[in-house]
Amino acid sequence: MQAATDEAIFDRAKSEDRILLSADTDFGTILALRSETRPSVILFRQTAQREPLYQAELLRINLPGLEALLQSGCIVVLEDRRVRVRLLPIGGE
Repeated sequence: MQAATDEAIFDRAKSEDRILLSADTDFGTILALRSETRPSVILFRQTAQREPLYQAELLRINLPGLEALLQSGCIVVLEDRRVRVRLLPIGGE
């Protein structure tokens, strides 16, 4: 899906009940505009290193504590020194 639009990637992840991993904040915007509860999204932000191995390790360290939230529907922002979680739908409070 390298050439697919963000919308197409989002729709496929939703239809296959997958979690999106990205450094692209556009997926958060799509969630907010659509008021969707799926798919969950993990965003890598402000990390000192953008290498895949570093990001994979950051995910591995944090994933156990996020599993239930991701299954319920959320957006997770992973940074070097903090993790932010926002339940879905965004703006649905």
